[in-house]
Amino acid sequence: MIWTLGSRSMDFHSRVQIMGILNVTPDSFFDGGRYHERKAAVERGLQMVEEGADIIDVGGESSRPPLYGEVRPVDVSEECERIVPVVEEMRRYSAVPISVDTTKAEVARQALLAGGDVINDISALCADPGMVEVAAAGAAPVILMHGHGRAPGPYANLLGELKGFLAERVAAARAAGLSRDRLALDPGIGFGKSPRDNLVVIQHLDVLSDMGCPVLLGSSRKSFIWKLLGLTPEESLEGSLAVAALSVARGVHILRVHDVRETVRAVRMAEAITGRMD
Repeated sequence: MIWTLGSRSMDFHSRVQIMGILNVTPDSFFDGGRYHERKAAVERGLQMVEEGADIIDVGGESSRPPLYGEVRPVDVSEECERIVPVVEEMRRYSAVPISVDTTKAEVARQALLAGGDVINDISALCADPGMVEVAAAGAAPVILMHGHGRAPGPYANLLGELKGFLAERVAAARAAGLSRDRLALDPGIGFGKSPRDNLVVIQHLDVLSDMGCPVLLGSSRKSFIWKLLGLTPEESLEGSLAVAALSVARGVHILRVHDVRETVRAVRMAEAITGRMD
């Protein structure tokens, strides 16, 4: 499985790729406000690169669930003002691939022009009909996620619905001109799922392995971890590392995380044990 990024490529056959989360928002659930200013955001992005991040994921609008409080919608111009200068400056100092976490086509377009490489669309190209055209025009890989906008509730067949939805979105993306080698799948931990659902999805990540696309997992410091352990988000590092390490054995290709240095160490050890190390 290979992503083509312009003249570069990323190979997912052996080593798990670590995606560092860079939220340039005032209200994200764990690190909201820490990197809202451009200077702090760029410094944090470059720090994550030094810690071993393979991709930096820049987001300008919180998608946190209601349990963390009300989230203010962000319009296109404000989201671009948050994201684009950070992407542009990051690109000046680092060649590491940059992903833009947005559901808005114009934000993605401007971020790609500023030096971004990947579109991380939690709506799986459903929120903005122009997104697939931006991705095709920019030849950008796209991450398709399950569960955005779905209220947590009982599934008749959780894994079947998850796989069916992602298969449909892959088919739609390919029909619009995106090749399979530019797509990745995110099961959407914490989106439209109960804590128990999240655990089931992680236990069965391998159900996505036959779809021919890299699988991304974004479980870092989410509430199902710290609630299960009776802790707070700030105390959930060890739980997040446990999920990351076990996901290696379940065939994950990309881990989207807040704690890059610690995750790299845990994952490389897990890869050595499972035989996935380079």
